[in-house]
Amino acid sequence: MCDNHHNEPFKPHLPDLDQLQKGLDRRNFLTRTAMGLGSIALGTLLGKSLFGNTLGQLSSPKPSEDLEAEILRALPHFAPKAKRVVYLFMSGGPSQFETFDYKPKLVNMFGQPLPDSVRQGQRLTSMSSNQSILPVVPSFCKFNQRGQSQTWVSELLPHTAEVIDELCLIKSIHSEAINHDPAITFFQTGNQLPGRPSIGSWVSYGLGTDNENLPSFIVLVSKNAVKDQPLYARLWGNGFLPSEYQGVQFRAGKDPVLFLDNPEGYDGADRREMLDYLSALNKYQNEVNKDPEVEARIAQYEMAYRMQTSVPEVMNISEEPDEVFELYGPDSRDPGTYAANCILARKLLEKDVKFVQLYHQGWDHHGGLPAGITGQCKATDQPTAALIKDLKRRGLLEDTLVIWGGEFGRTVYSQGKLFPNNYGRDHHPRCFTMWMAGAGVKPGISYGETDDFSYNIVKDPVHVHDFQATLMHLMGIDHERFTYKYQGRRFRLTDVHGTVVKNILS
Repeated sequence: MCDNHHNEPFKPHLPDLDQLQKGLDRRNFLTRTAMGLGSIALGTLLGKSLFGNTLGQLSSPKPSEDLEAEILRALPHFAPKAKRVVYLFMSGGPSQFETFDYKPKLVNMFGQPLPDSVRQGQRLTSMSSNQSILPVVPSFCKFNQRGQSQTWVSELLPHTAEVIDELCLIKSIHSEAINHDPAITFFQTGNQLPGRPSIGSWVSYGLGTDNENLPSFIVLVSKNAVKDQPLYARLWGNGFLPSEYQGVQFRAGKDPVLFLDNPEGYDGADRREMLDYLSALNKYQNEVNKDPEVEARIAQYEMAYRMQTSVPEVMNISEEPDEVFELYGPDSRDPGTYAANCILARKLLEKDVKFVQLYHQGWDHHGGLPAGITGQCKATDQPTAALIKDLKRRGLLEDTLVIWGGEFGRTVYSQGKLFPNNYGRDHHPRCFTMWMAGAGVKPGISYGETDDFSYNIVKDPVHVHDFQATLMHLMGIDHERFTYKYQGRRFRLTDVHGTVVKNILS
């Protein structure tokens, strides 16, 4: 039996597929589709990127929906400004006071209690709710106006100040989540509770891939960051979407992708033969069970096989010219550091990876903030600015969206005892700063305003769901129309909320 199978490839009988093919003969297809021959030509030119989501949609059990609806759903809803995204997530919550939200009136209020009229009875964390006094503490660092935009930037970010005219600062981001896990989960999945698909998975599912040899959603985690708050794989998980759309973490070292290499004694031909047999068995199982995850499993095995060749090449940054390492800073020669990951992110974007997510932990400064945030800025400032410069000079910034920010901001008051050179700030979700740059975003502007204490928003609030809706819009997706049916309900990244922030769009 095995010999016969080896000589004649296993072809299970699929009556539903036969019926579908009969209904989709050439004349029928060209008659029923308004796009006609032009769509066939365009599909040939663009390949899988045009119909990237079609296979994922068709794998789901939706027999009542016709093929035209499936194809149209796979298309971007309108012309995208961004072809790819790199999201620099500063895990822990960077303080807006020491980075971008300049509050000079606080200088003469050192140690004074936060006025009740500012707090307005708003929720505090358990770490500072028992304090009898919430002492105001101004930023320890100086700010300067930089660039043609004359934007105020902290002295801790001299390299970012050099590219400030490329950035769109959003100073009025706000969230309901006041603790780390729900807050970061909210940003990454649109819900404070675990289980929803991540942003990268939604984008990968909706838009497919432009490089069939690499995952469309890749995750990098800095090895040189303080591990103050944990990162969970579910933050880049697929949730209820097919598993082929989950983020794939690339690591520094011998095995950048776990379980990718062939077992000892295997070669490429062995692997190919094994995958062919395994694919035949999975297809048979799919015929019996009609489980979309079987198709996802087949796709993942095939992707892993192609990645055996593509990953070693893209992970090798040693052949970058010296001037690139000088641009990104001294840490960039050490694989796995934030700086090296920024170089790797640029290489992945050059390979048309759709969504690259960098995580850098260590911004949770409940104490020792002056020294802590100084070290964090030193590790990330130059590589971040270098990535902007590098993308721009290579012509990639115009169609790449770059995002920087954490899960919330920090309080104007000190948590615990206040010392002139040693204090901390608690979590503050009411207002904080993020920035976007590149494709479709107005450069050199600041959007939104906070009060003199950076405690409340006084102009142009931007909720987490608004940020997510805007990101999707820049990728050519209407966030309200992009849904996935699961357990009888249609879900979307922004749930039932979210408004595109049109005033920051170019």
